[in-house]
Amino acid sequence: MKDESLQYLHGVGPKRAAVLASLGIHTIHDLFYYFPRNYLDRSHVTKIKDLRRLLFTDHDITVVGKVVAMDTVRGRGGSARFVLVLNDETGSLDCVFFGGIQWFQKMFRVGEVLAVSGRPAMYGGRIQFVHPEFDRLSLDEEEEGEVDWSNALNTGAIIPQYRSTEGARRVRLDSRGLRRIIKRALGEKLHVIDETLSKSILEKHELVDARHALRSIHFPQGWNDLDRARRRLKFDELFYLQLLLAYRKREVKLEQQGVSFVVKSKLARQLVDSLPFELTKAQKKVIREIASDMSSPRPMNRLLQGDVGSGKTIVALIAMLIAIENGYQTAFMAPTEILSEQHFHTLRSFLKAIPVNVRLLIGGQRQRLRKDILEDVKRGSAQLVVGTHALIQEQVTFDQLGLVVIDEQHRFGVLQRAVLREKALKSSLRPVHPDVLVMTATPIPRSLAMTVYGDLDVSIINEMPEHRKPIRTILRFDSQREEVYEFVRQEVAKGRQVYIVYPLIEESEKLDLQAATKNFQRLRDEIFSDLDIELIHGRMSPDAKDEIMSDFKLGKINILVATTVIEVGIDVPNATVMVIENAERFGLAQLHQLRGRVGRGSEQSYCILVAKEKILSAALARPPSSEAAFAEEVERKKAEARLKTILKTIDGFKIAEVDLKLRGPGEFFGTKQSGLPELQIANITTDGEILSVARKEAFHLVADDPQLRRKENQSVRKHFLERYKNQLALVKTG
Repeated sequence: MKDESLQYLHGVGPKRAAVLASLGIHTIHDLFYYFPRNYLDRSHVTKIKDLRRLLFTDHDITVVGKVVAMDTVRGRGGSARFVLVLNDETGSLDCVFFGGIQWFQKMFRVGEVLAVSGRPAMYGGRIQFVHPEFDRLSLDEEEEGEVDWSNALNTGAIIPQYRSTEGARRVRLDSRGLRRIIKRALGEKLHVIDETLSKSILEKHELVDARHALRSIHFPQGWNDLDRARRRLKFDELFYLQLLLAYRKREVKLEQQGVSFVVKSKLARQLVDSLPFELTKAQKKVIREIASDMSSPRPMNRLLQGDVGSGKTIVALIAMLIAIENGYQTAFMAPTEILSEQHFHTLRSFLKAIPVNVRLLIGGQRQRLRKDILEDVKRGSAQLVVGTHALIQEQVTFDQLGLVVIDEQHRFGVLQRAVLREKALKSSLRPVHPDVLVMTATPIPRSLAMTVYGDLDVSIINEMPEHRKPIRTILRFDSQREEVYEFVRQEVAKGRQVYIVYPLIEESEKLDLQAATKNFQRLRDEIFSDLDIELIHGRMSPDAKDEIMSDFKLGKINILVATTVIEVGIDVPNATVMVIENAERFGLAQLHQLRGRVGRGSEQSYCILVAKEKILSAALARPPSSEAAFAEEVERKKAEARLKTILKTIDGFKIAEVDLKLRGPGEFFGTKQSGLPELQIANITTDGEILSVARKEAFHLVADDPQLRRKENQSVRKHFLERYKNQLALVKTG
């Protein structure tokens, strides 16, 4: 059985089985799907003598050699490092490790053969790798029958290298130990693996069968064999992901009962006629798409993408007015209180001549006010309710909720969105699923849109209002801060307003807030003592924040010093300068969002990034002298990439593509909250072609054989129900 415990597999036992479980490997199936992190063969191994010409390369290089010496070296100030000396027939290489020295001393032994991967640098006239990846290759004489991979290397074999941990290495489950167990298991247990795709899909896309793919992903006969195995397993993963999304979309489109709205709306027409500007072509196109969805008896499930300042809010308001005119309530959910408050004021200003009751529901409101709002919502007289996650609390009951708008929706988990849907079902005398419009100002790369949002219809506002001028983005260093302050003063003299933003990172929030407060005091008392300057941050009370933002919007404040509390939602057309201090500490999406706080009027606006000068320095001539310095150098390179990107383009979609590559899908958009399975081998940033093919095949299959009853689809049905049943239930809630 593929789900049998590993404990009784030859060479495992209870102790190793427990360690394997800590790696997420519980069964034979898990073991076969624990894919190598990398591969090693003779054609990709560099001789030590050739490392000097490869100094400062931007990718890892692999060397194979014998351990000839190792020692713990004390440096200045008592710091210590572990140095392992590796020899091949052409020279010697130092491998330097900081921290965990006692563990490294026990880990290696003189005479063994290692493969090490890192980036070469010179120190004291010697070539060295700092904290290289390593893999033990030599034969252990105690393990009878073990393959001597150092000899296999000479015949051109491709060697799999596996992720391991310190705990796994203690029980000899390093990469080499895992190779041995997986190789033995493939010989004894591969027959228990069933095919997961139909014969027609395999033939149509020229995919190898499942057993061949698993054997070859671990022990390929050549690079072509490995490529075919990878393609098959990536297709598998992406196909079942898309199958989940296809069922989710089918459920919404064909099975859920929604509201068939009359979309011709006097209120919406009145709003459009009252606007001091004309809607863009892109906005009009999106409004038509939304109106078409709302007129259908099936619930709308649409994603609205639009860069900062592209006019998503007015589009959402038009949709809400259609629902309100049909006698339904609408909910507008935003991730933070300050953003909810901003939307509340913005929507009320748009509706000042239109009879719509707008209420704001957030945490921290006075009990009497909150009670009044809740009663207003329950009896249905609150037609448009703006709020944070407070909207989904148990005591909130709607009378007739027909449309839900979720702003910056990636900040909400799938279950939070599900609760809001459930409130709509419970609120109506005739239960119906509400229309859902989710919005984001964080442009989503196409590959991510096909995965995390693959069940949604997508609308894009890709056009900015005509009166907007492109924001000029400028990089300045700490030493040029006085020039920045002089420019700020010049803009204020013209009657403009300025943001100065300091980072506030969760891991160092207290220190960051202290630094922002201290810098504000210096700016207020020394640099801009003749100007009106205020500080706003997330720990202030809602009333205090409201008062400061109101004064800033009214022009009473020249300079607003802030943490990233103003990242999204604040709209002050007269603000023309955004100064971002310590810009190297901000994420790419944050930088783009902050830049979008200016450029909202007709005047030329500027985004000035102030960073440390070493951020854009050349590669270090000497390697980092400690583990902390090594980590700092990695972060420096990422920060450099972020700053170069934000300077080069204002296109949010291009920025999002770079951000996705730098951070990876999970961190980029919280995909772990999506309810979708984690990808083990496919990469949505690089496997776009396979993703598109798999998506087309999955959606076609669900349309053609929804219950997967046909004989040819039984393998798909069986695997889908075995492996993805839990995910299907979770995805259905979102």
